[in-house]
Amino acid sequence: MEQISQHACHGGTLTYCRHVSETLGCDMRFTVYVPPHPEGEILPAVTYLAGLTCTEDNFTTKAGAYRLAAELGLMLIAPDTSPRGDDVPDDEAWDFGKGAGFYLDATESPWDRNFRMESYITGELNDLIAAHFPVDRARQGIFGHSMGGHGALTLYLRHPDLYKSVSAFAPIVAPTECPWGHKAFAGYLGENRDAWAEHDACILMRRSSRAATRPTILIDQGLDDPFLEAQLKPDLFGEACFAVGQKLNMRRHKAYDHGYFFIQSFMEDHLRHHKAILRDD
Repeated sequence: MEQISQHACHGGTLTYCRHVSETLGCDMRFTVYVPPHPEGEILPAVTYLAGLTCTEDNFTTKAGAYRLAAELGLMLIAPDTSPRGDDVPDDEAWDFGKGAGFYLDATESPWDRNFRMESYITGELNDLIAAHFPVDRARQGIFGHSMGGHGALTLYLRHPDLYKSVSAFAPIVAPTECPWGHKAFAGYLGENRDAWAEHDACILMRRSSRAATRPTILIDQGLDDPFLEAQLKPDLFGEACFAVGQKLNMRRHKAYDHGYFFIQSFMEDHLRHHKAILRDD
């Protein structure tokens, strides 16, 4: 792992990192915020997954998360949204290919060679963080925005022993029922709808046998979000949670849209949500 730069921030350190990913077959970048803490202490950590067209820098520079993370003693990890590089296949569209990895492992050529974001986030990156930063691997959460909200919910549901808490801003909750999901899943996974279902948060929730015993899920959704009706469909996730007894705090906000001003406005609530679940008892 190469340290690109390191910055003092609210008494802690923000580190930009780069490494050669064996999982993705390319160089990858991510940031890690380590709050002030006693020497030798290991910290709860929350990974943030960004949305379409984003990199690790969107959350790092726009979310306004580090002041409170320092206060709460939370480590924050922000990876890129897809593999990158001249040898990585891409698409001319903004919502597929680079910047649009959808946090799954592709099975269709040529995407299957590099687009293995689920394995990267839950495996290689997780191990790399543990090797270089003071993380408590037993206290990890995940959250995200839009495509990253989809990733946070699905990875939480698919890896229940890894992530103890989850939240999302304006997530894509039913990709099998929206244009963004149809395009990404057809390209990355082919036409097998059973494979699609394995990465749909609503379907995964309805199949969950542990939902009634797991902590509350927090979701914030702006009502002036231009993607609300066609792409996001939060009510479907609410119905899925109700069906299996999953506790859900779904908050809808007048006047808020899909961008980082919306995310900044409610970031504090999300960090406190994760801290309450990941606290050291």
